[in-house]
Amino acid sequence: MALNWLLHSAYNIVLGYPHVKTTKEEVAKSMSLSFGNNTKTDVSNFQMPLHYPRYSKTDYLKMEEWRVDLLLQQYGLNFEAKNIDEKRAFAMGAFLWPDQI
Repeated sequence: MALNWLLHSAYNIVLGYPHVKTTKEEVAKSMSLSFGNNTKTDVSNFQMPLHYPRYSKTDYLKMEEWRVDLLLQQYGLNFEAKNIDEKRAFAMGAFLWPDQI
């Protein structure tokens, strides 16, 4: 069952949804993108991290600016702030549940 799910997911990622007709050129292009060939397109290289961050509010309040920047970058959240307090507030809003804030 898990193998079937994995193969189905991989098929959809590489070739697209089965109800959409694609040409051989589009399939070749999507396969070359998925295997990391250096072709210029609008495709993002973002990969969702495996684990959700497990920091508490006090952890965010003590966190250095470079660490907050790295955390936001890992999750594909581009946030330009004027100061570290705005970045921390954004990270807490993104990763903490409302009852943790």
